[in-house]
This record gives sequence, structure tokens and C-alpha cells, in this order.
Amino acid sequence: MSKKDSDRIGKYLEQQNRPYSINDIFMNLHKEIGKTALQKAMDLIVSEGSVREKVYGKQKVYVYNQEQFPALDQEELKKMDTQINDLTTSLHQAEKEALEMDSRLRALNSSLTTEEVNKKIAELEEEIPKLQKKLKNLEENQVLVSKEEREATTKQMKQMVVQWRKRRRCANDMLDGIMEGYPHSKKKLIKEIGLETDEEVGAVMPVI
Repeated sequence: MSKKDSDRIGKYLEQQNRPYSINDIFMNLHKEIGKTALQKAMDLIVSEGSVREKVYGKQKVYVYNQEQFPALDQEELKKMDTQINDLTTSLHQAEKEALEMDSRLRALNSSLTTEEVNKKIAELEEEIPKLQKKLKNLEENQVLVSKEEREATTKQMKQMVVQWRKRRRCANDMLDGIMEGYPHSKKKLIKEIGLETDEEVGAVMPVI
């Protein structure tokens, strides 16, 4: 065993400042010092007082002598506690914001693109008036149809209105998401992306 080895072990225990068994130290030093030499080195630095030895049954644990460290300043400790609390609060806030952004991103990724929404809205707006007219004619008995055809048409209209509501809500959600980082009004955003609203085309959603 060399003085260099004992100095290295003492320095390692000082830096880590936590309890280790002989096997822990042996493994942590990548087996570069044999166990026999390691044990002799530990006995030496324990005798010098820089490391304390504690026995738990058959197990020996070594820890750097805390008296070797300079006395802690209580005011400095209070400052460190305050910094830790501030950093912990900031960390929790950052984690919360990250979760919110992740949730928002997943929602946007699962939504239709603006182009897809515009196309779907145009299709619905084109189909709704046709269904409304057909339903009106059926209700006024202007067209002779079977009961089954009338029920099928009514059902189809209800489905289209449901889709209309869903797509309009989806478009509004996407607009609201974009508005969070858009510096102008919602009206200007709608105009900028070329989105036609129900009001602009005179589309009125029927009550079903």
C-alpha cells in the first residue's frame, strides 16, 4: 500500500461525504486498489482521524470525519435554505407549465389542420341548405316520399348538424390556440388565414 493510495481514498471519501463499505469503495474506485491494500489504507486513515469507522454487526462502514469540515455559517445556511425553496417553487411551476404545454400540444396534434377544417366546413355549408330545403318540403308534404325515406333524411340532417357543431368547435379551439401567440385580434387572424365564418356566408345552424 502506498501513501498515494491512502491519500486518494481519503480524498474520495471527503468529496463524496457519505458512508461506504469496503466493497463499495473497492467497486467505486474501479477495483484499481486490491481489497487487502484497501483495508490497510482504511485502517491507516482511520487511525489518523480523517475518517471514522462504524461497525454494524459484521459490516464496517467508513465516512469522512465531519469535524474536518469548516464550521457552517448559520446565516449562510438560511440563505441556502431560501434559495432551495425558491428553486423548488420555480421547478414545480416549470413542471406544471410543461404538463400544460404537453397537453395542449397533444390536443393540437390530434386536431384537424386549418386546411382540413376549412374544407370540411365548406362541404357542410354546401350540404346543409340542401337538406334544410328537402326537409321543409317533406314537412309541408310537397314531395311524396315514404316514411322510411323521410326518417332517413331527418336522421342524415341531424348527423350533419352534429358534424357542423363539432367542426365549428374544432375550428374555434384551433383559433383560440393560435391566438395565444398572435399579436392581433381574432377577427384579423380569421381574415389573414382566409377562414369563412357562418355569419359571412349566411349559414344558420338549424335547431334539432
